[in-house]
Amino acid sequence: MAVQREWLDRDFYADLGVASDASAADIKKAYRKLAAQLHPDRNPGDTAAEDRFKKVSEANSVLSDAEKRKEYDEARALMASGRFRGGDAFGSGGFGGGGGYTTTGGFDIGDLSDLFGGGAGGGAGAGGMGDIFGNIFGGGGGRPRGAQQQPQRPRRGNDLETETTLAFRDAVKGNTVTLKVTSPSPCTSCHGSGAKAGTSPKTCTSCNGSGFIHRDQGHFGFAEPDPECQGTGTKIDEPCPDCSGTGVQIRPRTINVRIPKGVEDGQRIRLTGQGEAGRRGAPSGDLYVTVHVTPDRLFTRSGNDLKLQLPVSFSELVLGTTVSVPTLDGSVGVKIPPNTADGRTLRLKGRGVPKRSGGAGDLLVTVKVAVPPTLDEAATDAIKAYAAAEKESGFDPRAGWGR
Repeated sequence: MAVQREWLDRDFYADLGVASDASAADIKKAYRKLAAQLHPDRNPGDTAAEDRFKKVSEANSVLSDAEKRKEYDEARALMASGRFRGGDAFGSGGFGGGGGYTTTGGFDIGDLSDLFGGGAGGGAGAGGMGDIFGNIFGGGGGRPRGAQQQPQRPRRGNDLETETTLAFRDAVKGNTVTLKVTSPSPCTSCHGSGAKAGTSPKTCTSCNGSGFIHRDQGHFGFAEPDPECQGTGTKIDEPCPDCSGTGVQIRPRTINVRIPKGVEDGQRIRLTGQGEAGRRGAPSGDLYVTVHVTPDRLFTRSGNDLKLQLPVSFSELVLGTTVSVPTLDGSVGVKIPPNTADGRTLRLKGRGVPKRSGGAGDLLVTVKVAVPPTLDEAATDAIKAYAAAEKESGFDPRAGWGR
């Protein structure tokens, strides 16, 4: 298939701007950064950015899958060493430039045992490099020559990522947001089949639906993707004019997403089946939504607890009082006991962040003395009188301090 042939011609590491020994975390980080920069929503009308976005997504779909990456690396290593001379793995020239298998100057059985026969990679129909090379020696996974090949499976759509921003209180209590996503989606005319409306794909008569044609060369059986159906096992006589037979269109769409209560800043939400559409009716990928939460002017958060600083006067702490305190669901009265120390935290049970399992965290109210910027003469005289009385009582705020 043309797309799989490009696996050998493309440098997926270069597409993502990472080294060939990059870790899975580095690959993930590079993809997220490039996807955010090149996403069609951020570059409307920029075809170059759109093409680059597609290449980055394809590179990530291979390198983020451990098995696909292993197969890709092994195939590229064989090409670099010269043991595999398959400039067109699916053309009439076949392998080794001489139309098939060779033990002279080409590759040997040991080089490809993992790729073609029961190794960690994949044989025909596995969706990996086995699909690229076909099956040598009578089929991958040890099937005898002439055994029926499985049709190539449709390709699942890539996962997509997007972002949304919520106010602090909406994130705590939950909310529904509307996302606009521009991505490959099922064609609205053919509903993803790739065939013109009123028609449907037919089984390829050339390969009887297997996706492969077989021929013998010497002592070996050789299988390669059928050029009539390009290895899919089906043919479309009348391709859908709106998607050119791919079953996919790049178009904007609107998704209403229910953000669960208690979501935290930076949390990712997975929407199953809302990602890129699969080719020719294959399942869609998933959509991951990263939630950013804006700070609140009053509340901060610690797990499921909310925190709040409450300004009070010195007299309120000394004499005690009841103060109205805001919560997520309106105000409540909080009793401050007499002789409460500045900085003391009062706990209001069940007034924090709602929990998915039921109930809620607590609201932690920390009292903080507010000093008046100015005092009139009467207030100043009263403070002086209090200071004198405090001194006569023997109170020393720094008693034992600094020793």
